Amino acid sequence: MKIPPVWSARILVGVVMVINVQSAIAFLMDPVRYAPAYELIGIPGKAAIQGFGILFMMWNVPYAVAFFNPFRHRISLYEADIMQLIGLIGETFIYIGLPPGNLILKDSLLRFMIFDGLGLLVLLLATIIVRVNYQRE
Repeated sequence: MKIPPVWSARILVGVVMVINVQSAIAFLMDPVRYAPAYELIGIPGKAAIQGFGILFMMWNVPYAVAFFNPFRHRISLYEADIMQLIGLIGETFIYIGLPPGNLILKDSLLRFMIFDGLGLLVLLLATIIVRVNYQRE
C-alpha cells in the first residue's frame, strides 16, 4: 500500500516537530538538568533554559501549520526549512567562534547542529514530496 504524498510529507514534518516540542517541554519542565550543558548556573541559568524552551515552542508554529496540511500550507513548510537552516548556520558560527576549551558547551552545540542538520534534511525531503506532487493533490 502506497502512502499518499500528503501523509508522507506530514509524517516527515511531524517527526521534526515532535522532537522540537519534546525538547521544548524538557527545557521548560526540568531546566536545572540542562543548564550545566550551557555553562549556566543558578536561577539565571534556570530562567535562561526555560526561555529557550519557550522559544522552541514559538518556533514550532510554522511546523504545526505545515503538519496540518503541507500541501495547502506550503509557505509554512518553506518557513520551517529556512528556520532549520538558520539554526544550523547560527549554531555552526557559535561553535566555530568558541575559544579552545568549553568542551561541555561545544558538545551541547554539536548536538544541536546534528539535530538541526538532520531535521533540515527531513524537512527538505518533505518539501520535495510537496513540490513534486503538488499538482496531483
